[in-house]
Amino acid sequence: SNSSAESLDRLYPAVGSSKPPRKRTTSQCKSEPPLLRTSKRTIYTAGRPPWYNEHGTQSKEAFVIGLGGGSASGKTTVATMIIEALDVPWVVLLSMDSFYKVVLTKQQQEQAASNDFNFDHPDAFDFDLIIATLKKLKQGKSVKIPIYDFTTHSRKKEWKTLYGANVIIFEGIMAFADKELLKLLDLKIFVDTDSDIRLVRRLRRDISERGRDIEGVIKQYNKFVKPAFDQYIQPTMRLADIVVPRGSGNTVAIDLIVQHVHSQLEEVRAAFPLGAALASAHQCHPLPQTLSVLKSTPQVRGMHTIIRNKETSRDEFIFYSKRLMRLLIEHALSLLPFQSCTVQTPQGQDYEGRTYSGKQITGVSILRAGETMEPALRAVCKDVRIGTILIQTNCNTGEPELHYLRLPKDISEDHVILMDCTVSTGAAAMMAVRVLLDHDVPEDKIFLLSLLMAEMGVHSVAYAFPRVKIITTAVDKKVNDLFRIIPGIGNFGDRYFGTDAPPDWSDDEDALST
Repeated sequence: SNSSAESLDRLYPAVGSSKPPRKRTTSQCKSEPPLLRTSKRTIYTAGRPPWYNEHGTQSKEAFVIGLGGGSASGKTTVATMIIEALDVPWVVLLSMDSFYKVVLTKQQQEQAASNDFNFDHPDAFDFDLIIATLKKLKQGKSVKIPIYDFTTHSRKKEWKTLYGANVIIFEGIMAFADKELLKLLDLKIFVDTDSDIRLVRRLRRDISERGRDIEGVIKQYNKFVKPAFDQYIQPTMRLADIVVPRGSGNTVAIDLIVQHVHSQLEEVRAAFPLGAALASAHQCHPLPQTLSVLKSTPQVRGMHTIIRNKETSRDEFIFYSKRLMRLLIEHALSLLPFQSCTVQTPQGQDYEGRTYSGKQITGVSILRAGETMEPALRAVCKDVRIGTILIQTNCNTGEPELHYLRLPKDISEDHVILMDCTVSTGAAAMMAVRVLLDHDVPEDKIFLLSLLMAEMGVHSVAYAFPRVKIITTAVDKKVNDLFRIIPGIGNFGDRYFGTDAPPDWSDDEDALST
């Protein structure tokens, strides 16, 4: 009909012989339980290499794979096989099933309960939310994913948090059914499976997993699922770059897809400028104005003498480190914004004072050494919220990699105290700051605190993030070829926790080790 044709034209662009060849797109390149468990291994949202450059800005976008096909065609299974074969860190699997529209009228709810509501129509999906979510993920930012309950046909109250990735696989029956959505997909794959097989799979799934009865499933299939496939889904096959007949049984096609994605990722892979670029950045310039160093009083100098001394016992090292941390935290808090206020004393007199003018203070420690600063922050900030970030160095590439992330909810309006005990090159600190920015924390609300920093690290962080406030008790001038601060303090984490340092440790390794 004419209305159907108009609907199809709205959903996806026309494809004709006069159309020029599609230009191949080459993308640049919460803490959760494992993302996927496959037959061979577990794939975590972990080990994410830098997604930004020495300027702190995004250097590469995620590569987005769209997986379309009919209901129960095996899209999720194909996605799992691709992820397993790719063997790259930080892969996100995003299902269109999470984006059903939440607002149903009372009549629609009754229809859904009796299998009379069409969930296989494009209008059943929240495409605006899908597009906004994919755009943020593609930019490396965190997103909140709704959780849809197929039993009650409604969204649950809780949301799932996902963070940006190297590769994003988006799968759904209407994956190719929107013009704006198509623009975000770097590779489009259509999984083509025989209709009888899809019906059998849908029966098994809906009865065992979604609490439906066999009559209701068959009724819904004949009334909505099959007509929707014929009208809206099958026509989108022509938009696909690759069609996979027989779904997960077609291992040859999956191998070819994996080879193609690897070649795309290789084209945009760029080494993180951990060494030369960071070392040369503004080294001849004076220290930045965003740096605040605790006044070197005889007391502060004396405590540095104790903790820098290699003969200092572990007990004394811990005791005087804690004293310095407390002074550092107090100094940092004095740099927060305050406003005038008037209170009345017990004598009935007005006192013109000051009060913190922000919303809330949140502490984020860069594991493992950074967590030693948490007690000092808790001692002076009542009910402060604490988050953690784990960053490790990849031994093969020398790049820092994000492995673990747990941040409090609604952190974007807080002043964030980012804590690490030593900063040499600034690689771990830069990644941690980038994570906070990706969670919408304003740059000028981030305070980077460290007991000891090297000039290289100060310059690197300040150059990339000129509005981040950098606060420390001392700045040493040099970093040696192994990225150890000179004269330095040793491996802070090992001295504090009583563990043995590996022979190739660096001062940033305090943050980059487990």
